[in-house]
Amino acid sequence: MAQALCAQIHGELTHIPSQKCTAQAIEEACYHCHFVPLTGGFHVVLIDEADRMTPAAQLALLSKLDATAFPPNTVSIFTCNSMDGLEPRFLSRCRVIEFSSYGMAGEIAGYLDTIWHAEGGNGNGPDLARLAKDSRNNVRDALMKLEVELMAL
Repeated sequence: MAQALCAQIHGELTHIPSQKCTAQAIEEACYHCHFVPLTGGFHVVLIDEADRMTPAAQLALLSKLDATAFPPNTVSIFTCNSMDGLEPRFLSRCRVIEFSSYGMAGEIAGYLDTIWHAEGGNGNGPDLARLAKDSRNNVRDALMKLEVELMAL
């Protein structure tokens, strides 16, 4: 979703992976964002799994998000699996958008069916709707279970 937003606003993406989100990485990304983006649009800083960043990185981000040192024309996007490890002061400066997979079981089952047949599965395959439901609509988990089914052929 972050990459789609970046493309839509003609952004220049700076990606900070989960295990590399340190105060130094944030400083470097913000320094880079003070220059005009090559795309002519915005800078988009994507911080993956923000719940894994160090406390020092959270503090560095607090000062950046407080508008006094925020780089111009920059959108920051944080992904996380859980907000439990994030400080309330940090969260108060963010817009939280929760994604839900509710109602996706049918679409996931259709996707799994396409993969099942493309990989040589026959018509008597597993119950793909049940497989999606048992995976709690987690596509990655459903694909892993489908792979096991395909290996059993």
